Amino acid sequence: MELEFGDAEKIAKLPQEGVHCYPGSAKKINRNRIVSAVFCVALAACAVALFLLANGSYTYILLGGICAIGVIVSILVFCQTFLVAKYRVAVDYNEKAVVLRYRYSTISIPFENFDGRVGKPDEAQALIDKNFNKGVNEYLVLDDVFQDACYQTSMTDLESAEDFRKLRDDCFAIADAYGARNSKDKVKFYYEKDKDDREDADEDEIEKLIEEAKAERKEEVSRPAVSAEEKAEEAPAEDADKSEE
Repeated sequence: MELEFGDAEKIAKLPQEGVHCYPGSAKKINRNRIVSAVFCVALAACAVALFLLANGSYTYILLGGICAIGVIVSILVFCQTFLVAKYRVAVDYNEKAVVLRYRYSTISIPFENFDGRVGKPDEAQALIDKNFNKGVNEYLVLDDVFQDACYQTSMTDLESAEDFRKLRDDCFAIADAYGARNSKDKVKFYYEKDKDDREDADEDEIEKLIEEAKAERKEEVSRPAVSAEEKAEEAPAEDADKSEE
């Protein structure tokens, strides 16, 4: 299946073994640890206080329950920082797969299904980048072309800009070599569908005009020509009609 859409020569030029790991940003990891630890302690104190003061009050019990849920979420965020510290994205040439961490899930995309391309932020992330990121943030889409969902990482998500660029180069080389993006069975996203629809509409319009022109031409050719004798016979009839009037 590797060669169904791929290029054997390009595949041979890729590393044949080894794992390239790209850890998460140390700055983001430390920030998330501090914030989650502070929230965990504060919410735990609030939960204990609310449960002690509840005295049968459903409002206090409800608020205490919400704080307890917040404590659990903070613990999960804190633990997740240790997972991405090892790697956020990894390119596994042994198993021929791109592996990424998504929350507590480990997602593996086989090379023969993989497409890597330039991404872009949504409006909220673009606003954050504009106001809080000093440099230009770049994005990379990691896509299993046969699945509905795709994943995106950015330069600020990884340890360094060099890591991001190396990951991007690896992903582009893999996508180009294995060629999954060329499959007609791949899942198309909204902008790809719009483009295809426009192209199909243009092609249909052109075909329609051609068919109309052919029909008109055929009708003209099949229409019998009026001979000189018929014209001569029609002329006296027309003169007689005029004289009667």
